[in-house]
Amino acid sequence: MKAMILAAGLGTRLRPLTDDCPKALVEINGRTFLEITLSRLRSFGVREVIINVHHFADMVVEYLKKNDNFGMRIVVSREDILLDTGGGLKKAAYFFANSSVEDSGRADEPFIVHNVDVLSTIDLRRMVKFHTASQALATLAVQDRKTSRYLLFDDQLQLRGRRSGSDQEPELVRSSLVPPKQPLHAWGFSGIHVISPRLLAMMIEDGAFSIITSYLRLAAEGERILAFRADEYYWRDLGKPEGVALAARDLEQKVIAQ
Repeated sequence: MKAMILAAGLGTRLRPLTDDCPKALVEINGRTFLEITLSRLRSFGVREVIINVHHFADMVVEYLKKNDNFGMRIVVSREDILLDTGGGLKKAAYFFANSSVEDSGRADEPFIVHNVDVLSTIDLRRMVKFHTASQALATLAVQDRKTSRYLLFDDQLQLRGRRSGSDQEPELVRSSLVPPKQPLHAWGFSGIHVISPRLLAMMIEDGAFSIITSYLRLAAEGERILAFRADEYYWRDLGKPEGVALAARDLEQKVIAQ
């Protein structure tokens, strides 16, 4: 199975931790975000990974080389300018289109996209199984928690829109395949996706763009962009120093296994 780790961001919210290194190499209790993410993916059967890089890109390349790619096949996708999540995935599309010998005959196998700056115990195997059984185009791990940006889903877990903050007017998508006036649920996105390869050819946006933009457009066209409820799992945003400190505490207190 293949995966992409999104690691190209500047990590401005993490300063001063990212003054001299990329966010992927910020450490929690002696382990980098990147090592933790790679280890989790490997534990779920992922053996081939593409990582997008920009800020201090050479440091990431040298780190992977020093650690023998952690026993995985790893490709680095360099971004001369930041392409955001959607643009980064579109640039890396070739990686998922080209099947290895081991993947021969499994061109339709879904892949995982994982932010480097989140820590979680979300069961990726269960999530992939849900995605496959639902015949979804994309599946997004979500939780019922407070956040500055919400994704909106209906009772069938279909993406219906997004909303910034608690009092903002929502941006809704309209589809003839989705009944109107259904109650909508506002959930926080975890930064972890399972995606069917056929989505790659449907990304008509160009340049730097958020993958959420593509998801909303595709949902409006009737594609199955679904939520995977992950409320029962641990999840922590590592985008700020305080989040890193809380994650370190949780690991020390065995709230989450390291």
